[in-house]
Amino acid sequence: MPEHIKKQLLAEIKLLEHELQHELPAEIKKAVAMGDLSENAEYHMAKQRQTFVDARLGQLNRRMAELSLVNLTNIPRDKTGFGSTVVVYDSTKNEEIVYRLVTSEESDVSKGLISTTSPIGRGLVGKRVGDVATIVTPNGKRELEILKLTTIHDEAAKGESQDGAATGTEQQ
Repeated sequence: MPEHIKKQLLAEIKLLEHELQHELPAEIKKAVAMGDLSENAEYHMAKQRQTFVDARLGQLNRRMAELSLVNLTNIPRDKTGFGSTVVVYDSTKNEEIVYRLVTSEESDVSKGLISTTSPIGRGLVGKRVGDVATIVTPNGKRELEILKLTTIHDEAAKGESQDGAATGTEQQ
């Protein structure tokens, strides 16, 4: 799991846990002290918020568990997958587009960061250079031909070789 995503999720979990354990009980206690609970808007809002926060914490904890199970060694070295940068030719738009396949938390279409769970991401996963992915979108079908692929493993190897090169020049 990318470290910044882990930090982001943990920060949200921490905030929500604090709210659930400290702030909401205080609000509920204050609302109960006002009397008749049947017409007590503050009490009902606090209870609704408590239910929402509890559900959101469950979602975040499940997502953390899912992301911790991602094993980078299981990501293919010759096909698109999580962490891949893919250059595609979109025949419907007659243009080349660069996408990077990321987690749903990182996705930003305007920056070319596509979630592996989005329609485009799902269509690209498992493809090789030369393959054509047919993507069904609300605007119709799009055909994306894979022109170039850089996997997460290629990126890691590139980073290691740059580190090695820097170390080699420092020793001279």
